[in-house]
Amino acid sequence: MRISQAGVDLIKGCEGCCLVPYRDSAGVWTDGYGNTHGVVPAGPPIGQAKAEADLRRNLAAAEADVARLAWVALTQGQFDALVSFTFNLGAGALGGSTLLRKLNAGDAAGAAAEFGKWVHAGGEVLPGLVTRRARERALFEGDG
Repeated sequence: MRISQAGVDLIKGCEGCCLVPYRDSAGVWTDGYGNTHGVVPAGPPIGQAKAEADLRRNLAAAEADVARLAWVALTQGQFDALVSFTFNLGAGALGGSTLLRKLNAGDAAGAAAEFGKWVHAGGEVLPGLVTRRARERALFEGDG
C-alpha cells in the first residue's frame, strides 16, 4: 500500500512546514515537514523542493515500517493513520505499542482507542499531539 492524499494532507497539516532548522518539542533538530534526517543545526534554510523530497523519503520509510509490522489486512484509512503515527513517533513506538498488538490480534476498535494515549512529549500533554491523534483515529476508523 501507499499513503493516500488524505494521509499526506493529515501529516502536512499536523507537521507544518518550516524551512529553517529548529528544535522540536523533544529537542531534536528538525526542518521541512518534520524531517529529522541530515538536518544541519542552526543551518541555512532549505527550499520547498527539498522539504517535499524529504517528506516523500520519510513517508516511504514509514510506509515500509507499517507494511512490515501490521500483519492484518488494512483499509486505506487504517494504513494512512498508521503511517502518520509512525512518521511522527517512529517504527519502534509502533512496533512496541499496544495499538499494534491489538490491531494484529484483530481488535481494530481496541487499536483505535489506543491513539489517544500517545499525546505526551517531554512529560507533558501537547495540544498539537492531542489533535493529531484524534485526526489519526478518525482516519483509522473511517474507510480512507
